[in-house]
Amino acid sequence: WLPEATFNVQLRALFYALPPGESSFRTLEEVPDYVEKSIPFFITFIGLEFAVSWIQKRKLPGRINDGISSLSLGILSRLPDVLFRSIELISYIYVWDNYRLFELPWDSPWTWYLTLLGVDFAYYCFHRMSHEVNILWAAHQVHHSSEDYNLFTALRQSVVQKYTSWMFNLPMAFFIPPSVFAVHLQFNLLYQFWIHTEVITKLGPLEWILNTPSHHRVHHGRNPYCIDKNYGGTLIIWDRLFGTFEAEDAKVVYGLTHPVNSFDPIMLQLRPLAHIWNTFWATPGFCNKLSVIFKGPGWGPGKPRLGLPEEIPVITGKEVPFNPHVPAYLNCYALVHFAVIVNLYTELLASLSVSNSFLYEIM
Repeated sequence: WLPEATFNVQLRALFYALPPGESSFRTLEEVPDYVEKSIPFFITFIGLEFAVSWIQKRKLPGRINDGISSLSLGILSRLPDVLFRSIELISYIYVWDNYRLFELPWDSPWTWYLTLLGVDFAYYCFHRMSHEVNILWAAHQVHHSSEDYNLFTALRQSVVQKYTSWMFNLPMAFFIPPSVFAVHLQFNLLYQFWIHTEVITKLGPLEWILNTPSHHRVHHGRNPYCIDKNYGGTLIIWDRLFGTFEAEDAKVVYGLTHPVNSFDPIMLQLRPLAHIWNTFWATPGFCNKLSVIFKGPGWGPGKPRLGLPEEIPVITGKEVPFNPHVPAYLNCYALVHFAVIVNLYTELLASLSVSNSFLYEIM
């Protein structure tokens, strides 16, 4: 477990509660790996969510099969980082080193708060585009494929999404030091972990400014009133400014409008891309083929860019999540098998740490 001082810092990092004086660094090498050090907190909060859900509702916050699927998708999404430095940082450092216009002071609170707003606004733009551009949605929909909504869902990530998100941060590289950017890139990501839960209802006045569990539940809903709403990462102000905000109202039904009905992590990662490929070749006309890629996932010939709202399936309240019955011994096998895989993954990361550092130095 972590020393008391580190424990305190990491806990507050999860909630974006480290002020400039504690999280400003001169060089990129000095920036802590807040995400890696937060893994014990992820496990602790998942256990706490299970306990609170059982006390409140006498039921668990999700299903074993869906939880294992989410964790498997999370592991898959991190595998490229075993050998390669984050593309967000590579591209950012390249622009900073070669094209920066001026340099804001790394130790100024104004730089820190400006970066907070910049990173969060860039995330809003990327996140919105990921719902409104079909090729980006093919990657992002992995995160929305769960019909449960719990802290496991936060770890359900795409392998390829990071290779499109980096470009939205590049404007900041013209004037914001990489060390400041790297801190806020991590904080913005960590903040979004704890809002994936149903055990927290409303947070009073904070609902006006921050992205909260209530707001993000709407974002993960497939109810017609939830579609393409609440894109914010840490702040909800962008949605309020640009007309994409929606308050939680009717009971939210989670998942995709057309459920995938599978827990296979490989299939969940690749099926959306295969669907675009098949649709591209089946759609007549060059302009229509481009529209398959760059317009919304609901688009079709003769339809508006984002499709027709009336074609969104109606929610009846009787929807049942995909949950095939399997014998208890298979569930036990799946848990043990997954635990072994996680252990092997952890050992892989540890064994490659030296070579990974070497690769970072030569890249």
